[in-house]
Amino acid sequence: MQTKTPLFALGQTVATSACLDAIGSSGVTPDHYLRQHQHGDFGDLDAADIAENHLSIKQGFRILSAYVLPSGERIYVITEADRSVTTLLLCEEY
Repeated sequence: MQTKTPLFALGQTVATSACLDAIGSSGVTPDHYLRQHQHGDFGDLDAADIAENHLSIKQGFRILSAYVLPSGERIYVITEADRSVTTLLLCEEY
């Protein structure tokens, strides 16, 4: 369930060059996926993983989202437990 206000801090945002290339080729910006992630739209996850993210927000654990780009490539957006950094990367780079 997506919210109007951010659910957690992203910290510093970083991305792999391959992920930035894939996102750039899709015509969408990295900010689009960062906003979705931060506002509770965790993308292509099952109900158990979404529930785990909600618990992680409350308990201060790592938060992971997965999105399918228009090209069909999958990316992860991961915010570390201490909220110091959020990383965008291709799933195969994980």
